[in-house]
Amino acid sequence: MTTLRDLLLARADDDAPALLAGDRRWSWREYVAAAAGRSGALAGMLDPARPPHVGVLLDNTPEMALQLAAAALGTHVVVGLNTTRRGAGLLADIRKADVQVIVVEPAHSGLLEGLDLDGVRVVDASAYDWETSGTVLTEPSGPLTPDSLFMLIFTSGTSGEPKAVRVTHEKVAYPGRYLNERLGLTGDDVHYVSMPLFHSNAVMAGWGPALVSGATVALAERFSATGFLPDVRRYGATYANYVGKPLAYVLATPEQPDDADNPLRIVFGNEAGERDTVEFARRFGCTVVDGFGSTENAVVVSRVQGTPPGSLGQPFPGVAVLDPETGAECPRATFDEHGQVTNLDACVGELVNTQGTGQFAGYYNDEAATAERMRGGMYWSGDLAYRDADGWVYYAGRTADWLRVDGENLAAAPIERILLRHPSVSEAAVYAVPDPRAGDQLVAALVTTAAITPAAWESFLAAQADLGTKAWPRFVRILDALPRTATNKVLKRELQAEGVPGGRAQSRPTWTREERGTAYRPV
Repeated sequence: MTTLRDLLLARADDDAPALLAGDRRWSWREYVAAAAGRSGALAGMLDPARPPHVGVLLDNTPEMALQLAAAALGTHVVVGLNTTRRGAGLLADIRKADVQVIVVEPAHSGLLEGLDLDGVRVVDASAYDWETSGTVLTEPSGPLTPDSLFMLIFTSGTSGEPKAVRVTHEKVAYPGRYLNERLGLTGDDVHYVSMPLFHSNAVMAGWGPALVSGATVALAERFSATGFLPDVRRYGATYANYVGKPLAYVLATPEQPDDADNPLRIVFGNEAGERDTVEFARRFGCTVVDGFGSTENAVVVSRVQGTPPGSLGQPFPGVAVLDPETGAECPRATFDEHGQVTNLDACVGELVNTQGTGQFAGYYNDEAATAERMRGGMYWSGDLAYRDADGWVYYAGRTADWLRVDGENLAAAPIERILLRHPSVSEAAVYAVPDPRAGDQLVAALVTTAAITPAAWESFLAAQADLGTKAWPRFVRILDALPRTATNKVLKRELQAEGVPGGRAQSRPTWTREERGTAYRPV
C-alpha cells in the first residue's frame, strides 16, 4: 500500500497533463511543484502545539485541487468546509474540526464575516504569494503511512448536524485503485469533476482515481446542467462522477440530435434513479455505473450484471441487514403476485458491516457519534434496507424514513421508487407529518416535468399493483425543487418543518386525499 504523497511524488517529473480548468492547464510536474510550495507555506503558519488542520472554503477551482495535493504531500490535514453552510453552522464546523488556518477565495470570504474566528488565520487564496512565501517542504513529523490522516470531510447533514469523517490516505487511494480496475480507467482518461471537492464523492471517485493512474482532472467550479455537455466536449472528458440527482438535471435540458457525439465513456456515482441511469446512457452514448455508499465508506453495495429493477445490487462480503434491536439478521423479503413486499415489518433492518469498520476511521472530535456507528464491533450505517431470496439489496431509506400509518410500518424509499414511475415525475420525496390522532400521515413532495391533475394522479396510483393502500400519500405537494444539500441529498427535515402548506395563497399546489378515500383535491 502507498500513500497519496507517494503517488504524487512518483509524478513529480511527469509532463503529462494533470489539471485542466477553463483555458488553464498544469502538467503533473507543475501540479506537484505548486502543491509542494503551498504545503511548505502552510507548514510555516501552523502552531505545532495544535492539530495541523487547514480549512478550505473553495469551489472546484485550481486552488482547491492544489490544496488537496498540498495536504497529501505535507504535514497538515485539509478540512473540507461546505460552501453552502452559513453563520453558526459554519462556525461550528470550523471549531469542531480544530481548524487553525482557513484558505478562502473572494467568492466565499463574506461567509466568514461576523464569525468569532479568534485563533484562526484567514488566507486569501487569490492574493497570497504561494510561490515565494513557502519554505522547503519538510518530512512529516512522524512516519507517513496509509493510515495517516489526510482530510476531514463533513457528512451531508441530512439526518442531523454534519459530522467530520476522518479520511486517511488509504481511504482515498483504495477506491482510486478499485474504480480504475472496475471501470477500466487508465492514465489516458480525462476525469470531469463537477461535484464539490469538499465532499467524498469528488475526492474518492474523481480526484483519487486520477492520482492513482496519472489521468487528467478537468474541473468545473460547480455543477451546471446546461454546462455539463459543453464542458465534456471542451475538455475531451472520458469519465465523470456524480452523487444524487445530477443525471436527472442534465436530462431535463432539451435533447439534441447530436447529444451522443461526445467523448464520454464512463459515468460513475450513486443515488441516481434507475430510469435516469438508463436514459442518460442512451442519450449520451456512454455507460453509467451506479453504486451505493457513503462518506464513511464502510458499507458498499454494487450494481452488477443482472441487478433487478429497483435493487441497489449485491453487498460486499460481510454486509448484512440486521434488526437494530436484536442484532439478528432480518428474514428475506417475500413478495405477493404484484411484487409488493408482504413482510415489511420483519424484513427491513439496518445495513451493517458485520466484519468491522471497513474504510471507516471514525468521526473527528465526536466519540459519541463514532460509538453510535460502531456497536458490538460492527459498523451500523443508519440506512434501512431489505434483501430478497437471492440476496439482492433494496434501499428503504434512512432510519428516520420509517413511517407508521394506521398502525402499519412503511419505508419511504420503496414508495418513492413507485412514484417515480410516473413519466412526468422527475423527483419524489416521501416523508411523515404527525397524524393528529396517532402515528404519521404520509406526504409526497414531487418535482414534475409536465402538469398532472389530481384525477390523473389517482388513476396512476390505482394502476400500481405493488403500492399498498396505506402507502397512498395523504398529501401531495408539487414543488419547483426539493431542498438539497451541496451534494444533492434531499433535506427531508426542511420539508417536515414546512408541514403541509397549501391554500389559495400558495403559488405551488398541494392536494389532499380523504382519509378513507382515493380521490385527491386541491387544498
